[in-house]
Amino acid sequence: MGLRDKLRELLSIKDTPHRLAMAFAIGIFIGMSPLFGIHTILGIALAWMFKLNRLVTVTGVYITNPWTIIPIYTFSTYIGGKCLGMKQVIPDIDWGHITFSHMLNEFRPLLMPFILGTLLVGFVSAVIAYIVIHAAVKKAHSHEK
Repeated sequence: MGLRDKLRELLSIKDTPHRLAMAFAIGIFIGMSPLFGIHTILGIALAWMFKLNRLVTVTGVYITNPWTIIPIYTFSTYIGGKCLGMKQVIPDIDWGHITFSHMLNEFRPLLMPFILGTLLVGFVSAVIAYIVIHAAVKKAHSHEK
């Protein structure tokens, strides 16, 4: 089943455009959050708590996957660093002499930019996702009538 087929299936779910868009947007926000490792569990829990479609929420969560997580987190950390006024976000690393403890020390200053950036990029992405999915579901439901 291709991406287009999955999108059609998602858009054909019988629920209001607001609820489907909200479920997807929450999933997007969680997927981009700094809470790596508990995204799926958190998505299912929030969908259950707000009585939203769990499949739609988890679909949004999986925007971050092994292919997208590094670019998303790198971009988010860069944005967080710029918001915090960092001149150089990516540290210079001597890869030939790196140790685990050295790496932890080099990346420690990136913790706050990472947290701020992932929350900020996740929020903006969730708002955009809400608008796009709401419009798409509305259009799909209007064609069914």
